[in-house]
Amino acid sequence: MSALEYNGGAIVAMAGKNCVAIAADKRLGVQLMTVSMDFQKIFQATDKSFIGLPGLATDVQTLSELFRFKTNMYKLREEREIEPRTLAHMVSSTLYERRFSYYFAEPVIAGLDKNNQPFICSMDLIGCINFAKDFVVSGTSSRSLYGMCESLWEPDLEPEDLFETISQSLLNAVDRDCLAGWGAVVHVITPERVITRHLKTRMD
Repeated sequence: MSALEYNGGAIVAMAGKNCVAIAADKRLGVQLMTVSMDFQKIFQATDKSFIGLPGLATDVQTLSELFRFKTNMYKLREEREIEPRTLAHMVSSTLYERRFSYYFAEPVIAGLDKNNQPFICSMDLIGCINFAKDFVVSGTSSRSLYGMCESLWEPDLEPEDLFETISQSLLNAVDRDCLAGWGAVVHVITPERVITRHLKTRMD
């Protein structure tokens, strides 16, 4: 089993009409044994941007603190919030610095830029960025998520429709993955606010 799959997990981000959503499951496992149902995989970087970190739990926690430090330092130096695209490049360069002994995490970035245009991207272990206009997925449920998102996603979804679409995609995908699930959290980012909702899923 790959170290990326050791703790399990699934993350998906979707773009809508002047809004963006990111969702993750809550399970922390040791291979097939569930340890916790309340493990945080999505971290808020700024008021309008989030970082999702699926992968090895220890590296998830290490990277979340490292990215928090770097975004705070950026804000102090530049006297402004970091833009999602800049955040993506910062995350990418951080991973690439450790390309010879890499972190076992494949980050997903989601946010709204200064013009409230949605921005989403994902990357691999060494920071190769995959920009997207529709959705990005990461984690052990990636194959199922791709199928569900291809079926359900439509352009220019309003916030409530986007929430419904991303929720159904995640819930149906983790039902087919024994390493993910056990609850989910969804963040919908709009120009006015961030809507956070917790979902109940199958507990078996």
